[in-house]
Amino acid sequence: MMKLYDCTTAPSPRRTRIFLAEKGIEYENIQIDLTKGEQMSDAYRRINPGCTVPSLVTDDGVTLTENAGISAYLEALYPEPSLLGTTPMEKAAIAAWNWRCEMGGLMSVAEALRNSSPAMKDRALPGPKKIPQIPALAERGLMKLGWFFKTIDRQLSSNPYIAGDTYSVADITATIVVDFARWVKVKPEEDQTALLEWYGRMRERPSFKA
Repeated sequence: MMKLYDCTTAPSPRRTRIFLAEKGIEYENIQIDLTKGEQMSDAYRRINPGCTVPSLVTDDGVTLTENAGISAYLEALYPEPSLLGTTPMEKAAIAAWNWRCEMGGLMSVAEALRNSSPAMKDRALPGPKKIPQIPALAERGLMKLGWFFKTIDRQLSSNPYIAGDTYSVADITATIVVDFARWVKVKPEEDQTALLEWYGRMRERPSFKA
């Protein structure tokens, strides 16, 4: 059985949990308490020298530490239901929109949080190295997050899902962005009705609570 090194309060491993839930894959869950710095321990460094979560240990004993690699591996192993697309155009659209959700959404929230929170002092970037905060980057992150929500609302005004007609990994990433944005006290505007309607549907999926 695969092992997932996880932290229930962190956004990145939640992306993996939702992906696994949508695929119906069973796995062993091992919690890493980020608040206690367990990701920096010698024991966890032997699993993931980058000191980040998630880490997925496959049945073959190989450790995957990035969501992109984890999702690609799981999709290849369990192709149904498809979350990365089936046709060349679907794959392209999903990859493009997932990238936009990562860079415009997740990175914007992370930039705002890590460069402003006192708890993140010298933790402006994930990993084992001390990186000082830059307050101006927090301001830029909030600005980019506002742009992202407008872009997603516009996309969803003519599409039922982020990348088109079917639920995909892009919807997983965008769901995490909406929830993660609360950490920096940002949420979709009331007039972003397409985004709000879509998010309501995402909350109804069983995997939302993964």
